[in-house]
Amino acid sequence: MSVETSEPAESTSEPAKKDVVQAMSGLMLGMFMAILASTIVSNALPRIIADLHGSQSVYTWVVTTELLAMTATVPLWGKLADLYSRKLLIQLSLGMFVVGSLIAGFSPNVEVLIASRVVQGLGAGGMTALATIVMAAMIPPRDMGKYAGLFGAVFGVGTVAGPLIGGVMVDTSWLGWRWCFFIGVPFTLAAILLLQRTLRLPVVRKDVKIDYLGAALIVAGVSTLLVWTTLAGNQFEWVSGWSALMVVGGLVLLALAVWVEARAVDPIVPLSIFANRTVALTTTASALVGVAMFGGTVFLSQYFQIGLGKTPTEAGLMSLPLIFGLLVSSTVAGGLITKWGRWKAFLVAGGVVMVGGMALLATISASTSVFMVSVHMAVLGIGVGMLMQNLVLVAQNDVPAKDLGATTSTLTFFRSLGGAIGVSVLGAVLANRVTSKMTESFGPLPSGEAGAVPKLTDLPEQARGIIQAIYADATAELFLIGAPIAVLALLAVLFIKEKPLKTLSGDERLAAEMSGGH
Repeated sequence: MSVETSEPAESTSEPAKKDVVQAMSGLMLGMFMAILASTIVSNALPRIIADLHGSQSVYTWVVTTELLAMTATVPLWGKLADLYSRKLLIQLSLGMFVVGSLIAGFSPNVEVLIASRVVQGLGAGGMTALATIVMAAMIPPRDMGKYAGLFGAVFGVGTVAGPLIGGVMVDTSWLGWRWCFFIGVPFTLAAILLLQRTLRLPVVRKDVKIDYLGAALIVAGVSTLLVWTTLAGNQFEWVSGWSALMVVGGLVLLALAVWVEARAVDPIVPLSIFANRTVALTTTASALVGVAMFGGTVFLSQYFQIGLGKTPTEAGLMSLPLIFGLLVSSTVAGGLITKWGRWKAFLVAGGVVMVGGMALLATISASTSVFMVSVHMAVLGIGVGMLMQNLVLVAQNDVPAKDLGATTSTLTFFRSLGGAIGVSVLGAVLANRVTSKMTESFGPLPSGEAGAVPKLTDLPEQARGIIQAIYADATAELFLIGAPIAVLALLAVLFIKEKPLKTLSGDERLAAEMSGGH
């Protein structure tokens, strides 16, 4: 094993600090674009599918393929970051994202659109995994709180702002849905150029091989389970032969992956990191936060449009309190962690506030005022903002530098996986509740209309009021399910032991470890 340094390590001089800030700006810009790609199509999809003459099943796959490619490849990107030039990898992932975005924007049909979303997802997976890995390499945990807070804010804002931007694009006649994909291209190219100028990291080369079999099994197993959660309840019943086949198949593939990883000389996900109590608890909490955050909030846009009768743009604007709460709490908590060097109180407070936000949103109805919904959303945003990115900081602080890449990508992976499963399962619950409530109110529905999303403008006033109440009540039930999941995340945080934040960057720690220091 050897270390080669192609560029000088960052010093503590003012120019170096300036470079760090500029490099962080490039990373945050790239991260924002990657996250935005996952959510910007949510309000635009009805128009996209109609223009490209797609079906309801295609509607699902446009979202799922990007999410699949992003989530399933995160561990592989993390491993590559431990072996090759992180600067090159992050530019490669941004380049893939640009290519995918251009293909998506020019798509002549749904088949090309779905293929482009896979390419976008591969790039986004690399960006989400590598951004925090690069940050850990450059900045000591003791100073990372403020940057982690900003990254958490970027992640949250990208997640929630996407539907707003997508709605505006669709509602603006001289732009249209294709700009949902084009809009990220110039910003991503700017991020590539900024990182080329400012990102200076030692290039670490190790005489090891990538465990391709383990990587393939992980991707296949996760993809099978994600495809199952997407199709179950739509293409076939949750309890059916297809469900059994896909669940068993996915679990067998993941069990084989664990078996292979346990015997690999250099595994994709070192199982030894889970022996670390902090890593195990932060991974659990990250997955549960993903379920609660994505699983609950992704359906708020539908509640605004159907439950409250708002337009896509209005629905996007109504998500601003959630964004604002997340942005403020993530940034303030991160700054205070850096200032005081203490972090557990912020994580516990975030967990408590997140549970409160979920409980408040479980009370919404078709008659709830916009002001009260905004307050409830702001509370949820404040809680998630204090928790999400700081969980990564806590884990990075407590593992050897050689495992930083694998640990960071593992947390990112489980958070994305939790979100994907949350969206699929809670989406199925929502559809089931809506169908059963519609049947109670209007009698058995024709088979072609059972799963259709109604157009409020086409309905008589009395029926419109009933359907608005049905969608509002069903959405509230999702947050009622999400609240105990948020409680479990809080319990995981409570059991994490607070440890002092280290004062050396990841690369400085790695150099010390390899030279036999501590």
